[in-house]
This record gives sequence, C-alpha cells and structure tokens, in this order.
Amino acid sequence: MARQGVTRKVRRGGGSLPRTAAKRVRGRQTETALLEESPVAEASARGPGATAPAVDIRNLPACIREVALAAQDTDPGPPEPTDYHQLRGRLEAARATLPPLYRDAVLVPYLKTLDELGPQGFADTLVRDPRRVSGAGLLMDAAHAILQNGEGYQRIATDAFEEVVSDLYDGFLGAEDRRGVHPPDQGTLAPLVKWGNPDSGPYTWPVDVAFSVLGLECGIVNLPPSQGRAGLLAWAALGHEVGGHDILHADTGLAQELSTAVYDRLQKQGLSALAGYWARRIDEAASDVLGILNMGPAAGIGIIGYFRGLDTAFGGTGRLSNVGGSSDPHPADIVRGYLAGSAVKRLRFSQAEAWAQVIFDEVDKDLDPAELRLGSQRVTPEQARLSADLVADAIMTHRAKALEGQSLAWIQNWRNHDEQRVQQLRRRLATGVGNLTEELSTGIYAAHVVAAGVVAGLSEQADVRKIFDRMVRMLKQMHDRNPAWGPLYVRHRGDVVPHFIYPFPARRT
Repeated sequence: MARQGVTRKVRRGGGSLPRTAAKRVRGRQTETALLEESPVAEASARGPGATAPAVDIRNLPACIREVALAAQDTDPGPPEPTDYHQLRGRLEAARATLPPLYRDAVLVPYLKTLDELGPQGFADTLVRDPRRVSGAGLLMDAAHAILQNGEGYQRIATDAFEEVVSDLYDGFLGAEDRRGVHPPDQGTLAPLVKWGNPDSGPYTWPVDVAFSVLGLECGIVNLPPSQGRAGLLAWAALGHEVGGHDILHADTGLAQELSTAVYDRLQKQGLSALAGYWARRIDEAASDVLGILNMGPAAGIGIIGYFRGLDTAFGGTGRLSNVGGSSDPHPADIVRGYLAGSAVKRLRFSQAEAWAQVIFDEVDKDLDPAELRLGSQRVTPEQARLSADLVADAIMTHRAKALEGQSLAWIQNWRNHDEQRVQQLRRRLATGVGNLTEELSTGIYAAHVVAAGVVAGLSEQADVRKIFDRMVRMLKQMHDRNPAWGPLYVRHRGDVVPHFIYPFPARRT
C-alpha cells in the first residue's frame, strides 16, 4: 500500500459544526479525562434496556468480491500531460478552480518548478524516470491533482475523495486537536487527491517529499480510477494513507521516535528477534494504527477485507498472507490483521472489545502456523499476536518529543459519540435516505460517513454498490459545504469557530 520512497497524509471536515468545536462540546479537557470516559454512562444515555447494536459482518464476502472486481478494472485514468506547453496552458486554465490556499501552496510553486525546468529539463525528467516511481512520478501526479480538480474528472467522486482526505488530516492537525502540541514542521494543509496508476493501488506522496522536490506545501494522495465507482473497503484504507503516512511525515522525527519505542518495547518483552522486524516497518505499522484512530473499527476490518480482495484479484485464494518478506517494507498481512485488532481493542468506545474480537476471529481464519514467517524468522502464532499487541500499544501510547510529550491516542481517538453517529448514518446509507440534513450534519465528519458505509456494506444482505454510491454522494454534499474549499483563506474548517461563553440552546419557533 505504499510506493517506494512515497508516504502519505490527511484532515477532517464536513458538517455544520467544526470537528474541533464538537470536541469542545464533548468536553475533552485532559488525557486523564479521556482515559476515564465512561462507556457505561454512554450506554445509560441511550435509555433503559437499550443495548449496543451487534457487530454484523455477514456480508464481508460480498464486500471482498466488490474489492476484487474494482481491482481488476485497469482503467488508467486521464493520460499523462507530457507536452510542456500544453500542460502550462491547462494549469493556468485550472487556476480559478482552486481555493486561494491551494493556488498559493500548490499551483504557484508547481508553475515555478516548470519554469525552472523549461521544456528540455521537463522532458529529461520524464526520460530519467520511465516507471514513474521517483521525480517524474511526483511531477506527473501533482499535475494530475491540479488538472483533475480543475477539469472535472470524476467530479463527484473527486470531491468526495478530497473531503475524506481533508477530514482525516484535520483530525490530527486542526488547532483544537493539537492543544499544547506545536503545529507540524512540514505544514498543515490537507493533501490534494488524484486518480490513476491502478497497478499501484492507494498511495501517497507525503508533504516532506512534495516540498523538497517541487516546493509544494501539501502531499498528493492517489486512488485507482475504478475506486471512484466501486471498492467500498478501499476507502477505509484512506485512513492508512492520509491519517497515517501523511500525518507521520508531517512532524519531523516522529516516525523515528515510534520506531525506537516499538523496538525497545519488544526487546523488554523478550521478543528481540522481532524487534528489528517491526521497527523497520514502522511507517506502515504506525499508518495502520493512525487510520484506526481516525476511522474506528471500520478501518480495521476494512483493511482485512481489502487485502483479501486484492489477493483474489491477483489470482490468489483470497487469504491474508502469512509470510512477510525481508525486503518488503510492509509487515505480513496476518500480523497487520492482529495489529488492527489490538489497536481497535484500545479505542475509547464501549464496543471496542466486541469489534476487536470479530477482527481477531477473521484473522485467525487465515492463519497457517506452518507458513508463518516474519522476515527471516519462523514465529509461533502466539509470538505473532503478542508482538502485534505490543506494537499497537507502543504506537498509541508513546509520549513523543515530536508531539511535545503527547501520544497519538491523546490527539485522536474513536469514542461512543463517533460510533453513535456511524449508526445514524449507516441506517440512512442502507435505506437510501442519503441526504445529510442540517440537523444530522452537526458533528458529522467524512470519517464517520466512510465508516458508516463500511459498516452498512458489511451487514447481512446489504447492497454494496448502492451503499457505495450513496456514501460518495453524501461526501460530495459535505465537500460542497467545506469552507476550506471556498473563496476565503481557511486552512482547516476546525480553525474557524466562535468561542461561546455559554452553550445557548436553539430557540424554539
């Protein structure tokens, strides 16, 4: 799920009440208060005799088939804009379609880079990187991100995609979310999105790479074009790409700190043979965890179904791999599944244990102890599960110097309020009442909508394609209300919010 030398990023918007303001209403004041949040109180608030909805993933096979069908669609998207002079003119025409922030942060530096390269330098860059895995890949992808937005390629899906990416990014980088934590070293502008490269799947050029090469102040996130039309579980992977890689690379030194924390934790627990394996794969492991912190259990079960669907599409048996190659920057699928369950187990909502058990049970179905190997090490199932659990805990709870002594789980988490909103949206997506009313939109964000789409699609007898279409249209509706994509200089929706002296109720008419 990553390109070599590529990494990822994201923000959180959607809804009439800024996400950060909603957090103030919920009253998250200190880490102690977060840890003492009571699921019992949340359950009692639902009323006497009320019970949490059962975790239902009986439609997972249908979701996996939909992922496989989307992955087999090799639509490459728009052709590369390799004519220097045509590209220059198309970019100028797209200028008016970008919000002021993105004109200044993306278009202007990109045009400056083109001017510095000139026609010959531009052509030489493309020749030197024919596989588009380095400088030419970033050069083309950045152009696509600007042009696809400006020229209306898959307009509804593109706006929906951008809204999810913006929301996930804001979830970690909005002003209220990072109280007491300095702004990221590499910038706080949500990435731009684009469609293309179906053989590469979801991937990101993180902001540090985009800035060092092209001077861009945000990253670029890619999905295969087919996933604008299908592939519900693939959208759950955006938490990994944007909420993971891009966030991880926005704070200088954060990835290295987490790698050291993971290494030390495994060493202390007697798993020294696996300490280096996990520490070297911190970018992917931490991105999995960050995606779950942002999108809840849907990201955890979604990644399992997504991997199975990809394996099916590429001629496999539709199972999680039990082998993690020594040169593969990703942990083995099977331990990523256990990592997902371990991260979900530590979330701050009342059904965390139930969801985690469902995830563990699914992973166990694909476990083959005879095949289980991580790098050069043969490991037992018990070692695989324990190592994943320790890694999840280290990533979530380590108080990082890069975050002014705070942990990732303090900045972002999944709570009963989030799960209740998912249930509200799930019913609308399942029944076809897809519009987001003003009343419902308060406190609703794009991550809630994607999580609800996944949960609805997993439910027994769900029509996955219809749910996907409704999810995309709801996200488009949210994007149309997003002030960061309006004419004002609004970096994050959560940065523009009044501070009230008293929570006045709405007047009755």
